[in-house]
Amino acid sequence: MGASCLRINPGNIGSNQRILEVIKAAKNNNCSIRIGVNAGSLDKGLLEKYKEPCPEALVESALYNIKLLEDNDFFNFKISVKSSDIFLTVKAYRKLSEICDYPLHLGVTEAGGLFAGTIKSSIGVGQLLMEGIGDTIRVSLSSDPVDEVKAGYEILKSLGIRSRGVNIISCPSCARQAFPVIETVKILEKKLAHITKPINLSIIGCVVNGPGEAAQTEIGLTGGGQDNNLLYLSGVPHSKVPSSDIIKKIVKLVEEKTKDI
Repeated sequence: MGASCLRINPGNIGSNQRILEVIKAAKNNNCSIRIGVNAGSLDKGLLEKYKEPCPEALVESALYNIKLLEDNDFFNFKISVKSSDIFLTVKAYRKLSEICDYPLHLGVTEAGGLFAGTIKSSIGVGQLLMEGIGDTIRVSLSSDPVDEVKAGYEILKSLGIRSRGVNIISCPSCARQAFPVIETVKILEKKLAHITKPINLSIIGCVVNGPGEAAQTEIGLTGGGQDNNLLYLSGVPHSKVPSSDIIKKIVKLVEEKTKDI
């Protein structure tokens, strides 16, 4: 089926002739290219010049390859200057964004496992996006690629760049909780994973913050204990829900409200 985009790694692709062959193939197949500079695979010349990976080395590598593509009348490309170090990554992208106007592909490369890698990516990618830097992203995790997509989307959703599916606002739970908040949210996340239309849902275990959060969401639940948990629709108190019926009631309401959005 071919590919709509391919990546060249300036650090290990070899001679310029090889790059020219890739450019020719990309032109013939209307395929875009990503110049993917990586701190872990800089070419020897740059390492000798700068002694170690640094923002200047990553940017110089990117600029050299940009010129190579431009000189061969190829402009269908984007650029990345990734590192496993958040600070190096952010500094390199900032520097590159000041120099060129080509699309930038963001990512903290080799970020690690699902938990730690998602946090590192959120900090690095999120910071750059908040500064208006970046056009596409990749969350690089030692995990199922589906997890990468989910993590990337959550970053975009948190920044208000994308809106899709159920946005659950929930508390960490405490001694005041009137129902098992953490378990309830885990189950709801799974049962509502099929929803694609955007909707905000608040699940708060007590009345301290519950009413305030419910006022800002389409559907809200505030813990009251046993049969006194209060359900809100569009910020307005609607009905009481027994703890045993929370999951069933919330899932039904979310599905109904997103059916015609």
